[in-house]
Amino acid sequence: MTWRPHGSRGPDGLSPVLAQAAVSAIDAAGGYAGGVYLRSRTPGLLLMAVLAGLPVSLMRPWWRMHVNRPFPVAEAYRSGKPVYLGDAEETMRRFPQLMAGLPFPFGSLYAPVLSGRTPVGVLVVLRYATRGEPVGMADRRKVEDLASRLGADIAALETDGPPIAWEGEPVPVRLPSDTVRPLRVGHFDWDPVSGAFSADDEACLMLGTGPADTMEALTAGLLPEDAYGLWTLGAGAARSAQPQVRRMRLRGPDGRSLLAELSRSGPARRHVGLSGVLLDPGTEPVFPQAADRIPRGTLSHDRLGRITYVNRLAEEVLGHSRAEMVGRILWEVLPWLANPAYEDHHRAALFSADPVYFLARRSATEWLNVAMYPGPDEITVTVGAAGRPERPPAPVDAQGPGPGSPGDRSAVLYRPVALAIALTEAVTARQVSAVVTEELLPAFGGRQLAIYLQSERHLYLSWETGFPQGFLNRFDGVGLDAHIPGVETLTTGRPLFFESMTKLAEAYPGIPMDTDVGARAFLPLIASGRPVGSCILGFDQPRGFSPEERTALTALAGLIAQALQRAQRYDTEAALARGLQDALLPHRLPVVEQVETIGRYLAGTRGMEVGGDWYDVIETGSGLALVIGDVQGHGVAAAATMGQLRSAVRAFGLSGHDPQEIMSATNRLLIDLDPGQFASCCYVVLDSATGYAQAVRAGHPQPVLRHPDGRTEVLDLPGGVVLGIDPAASYPVAGLRLERGAVLALFTDGLVEKAGTDIDEGIERLRSTLAEVGHAPLAETADRVIARAGQDENRPDDIALLLAARRDSAG
Repeated sequence: MTWRPHGSRGPDGLSPVLAQAAVSAIDAAGGYAGGVYLRSRTPGLLLMAVLAGLPVSLMRPWWRMHVNRPFPVAEAYRSGKPVYLGDAEETMRRFPQLMAGLPFPFGSLYAPVLSGRTPVGVLVVLRYATRGEPVGMADRRKVEDLASRLGADIAALETDGPPIAWEGEPVPVRLPSDTVRPLRVGHFDWDPVSGAFSADDEACLMLGTGPADTMEALTAGLLPEDAYGLWTLGAGAARSAQPQVRRMRLRGPDGRSLLAELSRSGPARRHVGLSGVLLDPGTEPVFPQAADRIPRGTLSHDRLGRITYVNRLAEEVLGHSRAEMVGRILWEVLPWLANPAYEDHHRAALFSADPVYFLARRSATEWLNVAMYPGPDEITVTVGAAGRPERPPAPVDAQGPGPGSPGDRSAVLYRPVALAIALTEAVTARQVSAVVTEELLPAFGGRQLAIYLQSERHLYLSWETGFPQGFLNRFDGVGLDAHIPGVETLTTGRPLFFESMTKLAEAYPGIPMDTDVGARAFLPLIASGRPVGSCILGFDQPRGFSPEERTALTALAGLIAQALQRAQRYDTEAALARGLQDALLPHRLPVVEQVETIGRYLAGTRGMEVGGDWYDVIETGSGLALVIGDVQGHGVAAAATMGQLRSAVRAFGLSGHDPQEIMSATNRLLIDLDPGQFASCCYVVLDSATGYAQAVRAGHPQPVLRHPDGRTEVLDLPGGVVLGIDPAASYPVAGLRLERGAVLALFTDGLVEKAGTDIDEGIERLRSTLAEVGHAPLAETADRVIARAGQDENRPDDIALLLAARRDSAG
């Protein structure tokens, strides 16, 4: 069941449940924002389904969350255990990637949502940092209870349908305001001439008196100036010749401001009746007139970004009237505020309780001082004209101020934040280097990049771009005792910045130069105190490096080093798994009279991990056994399990067991070896002379058969559940006949599955390919079948293919 928000048609059945859970959790834990992530139709991908208390558009980079990413949402989902972060220090220690994208002092709580025992999502609460204090047990229990209740609600929704998955954008939810004293209204009637008077209980209560039968009694608790002012107001209204309404402010006995309004109707006469109203607007009144007198543009918006108030000077500074702005989203009215750097400032005001100040460029020549003052329900923003920065600003393009603009130092830092986030997705060393090229160079205006990795006290060139061809080769493999900046930045752990090539030559006389102009930055790549390598940034023109840029580059070098260290470990494991898999797959298949077999294996490209796919051909006493299988998962563990299963199937086959016994024994073996792991398998034993075959399947795709006349069909063989699930599972055996000239194709699901398409389309593609190949040699047929799949550059799974053909009488 896929759920999508219905927009203007009103909320769907699931969204209110999620919204209620989020709002309740925020209220219970004293938060200011939160939401719910739910699983999606894409395996391993969580989507933000509900977001309360924050603008949805500002949180776009966090709408999608892969469960294998090093973020607290993903960890809570993967582990099934809550994650509690009290402040920024704890978050930085445990989840530095989160702080790289949201570098603000805030606390957060993440509770997994389970439907039965199955994880379906994560309940999230954001709140102000607790300044070194851990999240209290009471708050933890509240959030966990609400997550449990949400899981039960989702399970109930799934009772009559398939599992719930979320698709689409997050549903925005407005949080209720903090509880305040309600608006109170009191009434009284008064004739100043005759002294006739009556007041209701609410008016007496507001003015701090008991039952009052005279105006003197009612106003006894007021300040003298307020009491005399009220009498004067009444006398003036009584003498007026025209109907009118007069107002004045009073200070109540408890110090709060009250509004008194007196009105009369009809012409002046001897006895004049006045109707009085007392208004207590509560504890947080808004006085627009006062804000209009502030000599600075002032506006307010709620936590979803919708403007609630604009004063007169803000109208002048921003060039929009109140009518144009109130009720609309801030960055829709002022599109220049949608610059990524300014969005980061806005997130800072929403995430922390501290004011935020920054300089914003509205146009090529106009700059504004902006300050944001966060509150529980609203953000107050002040804007004022600013002088031109000391250095000329960079040109303004359609995207707003470019990163590195001297007038906006925060813009320098935004693209590095994007780099930090992108590094969490990079797996191999080449992917890390490509991310650095795509994100780091544009962020600082660089043109050249080189990355050297340390191995056995030498630096080896791993990646380069922008340098003259062959120039860096002379530095490849240099020892750590060499007197060059790329080595010394690593050995000292100190970044080196040269504002011109002249300064670089002065510091390192005789060092080869690739150009006479430009600037260089040499960054040490050190992860957890261990040297990884060094990174060189090159610039076409001389330039200075501001303190902010030096700090950002140094910090980013640490993140790059961590990503490269992780990638090196991954590359090592991948090489081990590849070697293990290559050793376990058959290097040649047996040559048998009357039957030709050929196998192909194609590794997946996404993530560069090996899988547990295998094939085998075994000469048994009962005939020629054709085997294909697929172990769940990827990596060394999957490859090792594959090797154990292949050996087991081969041993059982050579021992003379029938196909059903072989599959049942392999199933029990897998359960004993690795509870929780499972695999699919198809086992076919063929009589070479007669073409008669017996086949047994365990959750594996159906084979495809091409008949001698070219007709192809997907076989319909009965089967049992995948191996490793049920020790008592049974696996029925089916008979089939392979005629001379026919071809039987066994394959793993990677050949026919593709994200976003139905598996039937893949099977039909395989069937049609076998039909088109005709009577081509079997090796050519295998190459044609595997070639189509090999064209996909984003292939998540490995592919194994085994073809068997009975030679005709001429063969």
